[in-house]
Amino acid sequence: MTRLRGLVAVVILFLSANAAALSGYALAGVEYFPIPSVSTSKNDGNDAGLIVPVLISDPDGELKYLIAPMIIRNSIVGTRGALNIFRYDPGGREMRFIGSFTEQIERKVVFSYADPAFSQGRYSLNFGASFFKNATTRFFGLGQETPLLDQTNYTAREGRLNWRFGIYLNEVTQIAVGQRLRDVRLQKGATDLPFTVDRFPTVDGVQGESIILGHRATFYYDTRDSLVSPTDGMAVTAYAEVNQNIRNGSHPIYSRYGLEVKKLFPSESKRAILIVRADLQATIGTEVPFFEQSSLGGQNNLRGFGVDRFIDKHLVSASIEQRIHLVRTKIAGVTADFEIAPFLDTGQVFNSFKDVSFRDYRVTPGVGFRGLVKPNVVGRIDYGYSREGGAVFAGLDFPY
Repeated sequence: MTRLRGLVAVVILFLSANAAALSGYALAGVEYFPIPSVSTSKNDGNDAGLIVPVLISDPDGELKYLIAPMIIRNSIVGTRGALNIFRYDPGGREMRFIGSFTEQIERKVVFSYADPAFSQGRYSLNFGASFFKNATTRFFGLGQETPLLDQTNYTAREGRLNWRFGIYLNEVTQIAVGQRLRDVRLQKGATDLPFTVDRFPTVDGVQGESIILGHRATFYYDTRDSLVSPTDGMAVTAYAEVNQNIRNGSHPIYSRYGLEVKKLFPSESKRAILIVRADLQATIGTEVPFFEQSSLGGQNNLRGFGVDRFIDKHLVSASIEQRIHLVRTKIAGVTADFEIAPFLDTGQVFNSFKDVSFRDYRVTPGVGFRGLVKPNVVGRIDYGYSREGGAVFAGLDFPY
């Protein structure tokens, strides 16, 4: 009950901070429409419920606020009440609050702020904080060949803080520095599967509390025409990160490196867009917690598998997706575009680069459906198929 009161207090604080801005849009358009929410996924079970998005636009018709209360019945953790509040400002500035309280175990409070054109476009600024309990998290062991029969469950109890400050070298190139703090504990999960701590007691990160302090430098090269709903261009992200596992006295330091390349190939009308993505990740160090290593599976890669289905120190993956425009229509007074997106994901995780082999790649074909309120809002549902069956994922952004 104390945490529920805390969640209510955070919501009131957020709404109070934005009361003046909301009153300024008293004469703007306010539309709402209830929609059913039905989904299923390998890890999270089945959802059925109702979402009531409220869209608040300015006199020019630009979306300023998206407020989405929802009530969901989940087959594993019971009834969940949630509130999503997104605020959009000129220049791509965005503020998000997400809060949810579930009948069994699960809790979530997330706040984030992003300003890609801070101080008249010379810098970028991001910061955020979150606390959550995910009671359906799965772990199968480390490596590419972990069998489905080794599936275990735990509750991921996490607190996170992060900030990032970037300097633009020119219109398409940015250098950024940032830090993150991650506090992780494994608790008993909500399913009948074996408890991860009991089945894998010797895996790094399973026992006790892990507190990770990370220091990252990132290079961005981005020629895309939009950060949220791009139709053309290319994006390259490369980072190096040094981490301190504060609770590990013997091997506290490890490093992580990553390179991601995304390229969009639009048709002349931009009604069809081919997107190609490649990702390389490496983790260097001893006794690195398993949840800090590279993973495949979930809403952003290998979408035919559950979240974090394969985990190991290093990762290579590639995806190709064809986004095809279907229709443009008005919903609650707001212009929305709808797309279909067949895709193919592939990749593998491994402990050493000498272990990379073409025969070890996992492949998941699938299809996605997208709804866009440009330039700020993207909603999606993706279905991927793998040798372990199918998986459905929903989100409020593109997978890449």
